[in-house]
Amino acid sequence: MTTPILRVSGLTKRFGGLTAVSDVSFDVHEGEIFAIIGPNGAGKTTTLNLVSGLLTPTGGSVTLDGADVTRLPTYERCHRGLGRAFQVVQPFPEMTVAENVLVGAQFGSRGVSGAEARRRAEAALERSGLAPLADAPVEDLNLLQEKRLEIARALATRPRVLLLDEVMAGLRPAEARAAVELVRSVRDEGVTIVFIEHVMPVVRDLADRVLVMDHGAELAHGSYAEVTADPRVVEAYLGAEEEA
Repeated sequence: MTTPILRVSGLTKRFGGLTAVSDVSFDVHEGEIFAIIGPNGAGKTTTLNLVSGLLTPTGGSVTLDGADVTRLPTYERCHRGLGRAFQVVQPFPEMTVAENVLVGAQFGSRGVSGAEARRRAEAALERSGLAPLADAPVEDLNLLQEKRLEIARALATRPRVLLLDEVMAGLRPAEARAAVELVRSVRDEGVTIVFIEHVMPVVRDLADRVLVMDHGAELAHGSYAEVTADPRVVEAYLGAEEEA
C-alpha cells in the first residue's frame, strides 16, 4: 500500500488531569474517505483540532504527505494542503457568498495573486453548487447553503486533505443526501476526506474505513460493516443511539 497522505501516531491531549485524547493512531491514504465516530465526549473533535493545529498535542505526531507538521501553526498546515470545515458555520456576515470564499482562496496559499484567488474562489463556488448565489449576502442562505459555503471556503484553499466536522448536523434527510453527494464529488476530484459524523447512514454511504472512539481512545477500526458488528461498538455507541 502507498505511503499514507495523513498519519496520526500516538496522539494524546491532556487538559490538566483530564486526558481528552489518549494514544490515538491512524493512517489515511490518498483518495480515501475516512470517518471518525463515537459517542458525545469521545474526543473526536479534539482529535481533529490536534490534526488541524488548533490544539497542540501533549504527545504524539501528525504527518502530512511525509512531513511532520505536529508543531506547525494552523495556517502553515493549510498552506501545505490541510483544509478544515467546521460544524458551526461562521461566515463574514458583511460579505457576499463569493467574498467569503475569496477569503479562503487568498489566505489558503502563499503568494496567490488576486486573479488566481478569484479563479480558485469561482471554482470552489461551482464545485459546491453556490455559483448562482455568488453575489447574495450570506444572511440570505439556508442551512444547507451555509454548510456548502463552509465547504467551499475550505475548498478554495486547494486542500489535499479536507477535515469535516459534522457538516451534516441539522440537515433534513434530503439535504443530507445532497451533502453526501457533494462530499463524494469532492473526493472524486482528488481530495482526501476525514470526517466526523453522528448520522450512521451517512457514514455507511461515504466511509471507506471507520475509526470508533470512546473516552478519548480507539475502540474499533475497520470497514463500516466490521465496526458496526463489533459488540463493543454496539454497547458503547450504537445501542445508545438506538435507545435514544
